[in-house]
Amino acid sequence: MKFYNSIGPNPKMVRMYLAERGLKLDTVEVDIIAAENRQDEYTKRNPRGQLPCLELEDGSHLAEITVICEYLDDINGSSELVGKTPEARAATRMWMRRADLYVCEPLANGFRFADGLPMFENRLLCRPEAADGLKAMAANGIGWFDSHLDGRTWLSGESFTIADCLLFAFLEFGATVGQPIPADSKNMKAWYERVEARPSASA
Repeated sequence: MKFYNSIGPNPKMVRMYLAERGLKLDTVEVDIIAAENRQDEYTKRNPRGQLPCLELEDGSHLAEITVICEYLDDINGSSELVGKTPEARAATRMWMRRADLYVCEPLANGFRFADGLPMFENRLLCRPEAADGLKAMAANGIGWFDSHLDGRTWLSGESFTIADCLLFAFLEFGATVGQPIPADSKNMKAWYERVEARPSASA
């Protein structure tokens, strides 16, 4: 298999999963700054031009980070990162979905439509007028997660999962583009520090 990697929070999330599992894949670096991901050589693998992407042994390709992690978990023996029971897997997917909807997507699009507009305006549909609202939505989502984390170690309970990897990767990115964790989100900050202390956080 080959793992098509780049800068950005989505590939980072999968790299964290790989590090947590101790899995190593042949890796191909794709330069998204130079728009290599928008060229035919890459879009024949992922028509959306997004990273990351996983090339399977039969030459087919998987995109979307949850799908990639779940597939790798299936073929390498299930883990607590995704969930070993139907209930645990459902809980992980639930928290992945919530992280995506309430923080990751509005945070990322708030960046793309404002600070990142010079890079993205010719690559995808951008709405600069929506940027401030999206950033506010992400901050509101962080506040909701802050309340949820009161008395909890990880998003889904006592087990560290790919939902934690996802939210961490995007909050780490947010801190570099003017969307840090609000100072009053103490539970969120404590959770972030717990994730940051894990070796996988540097993947």
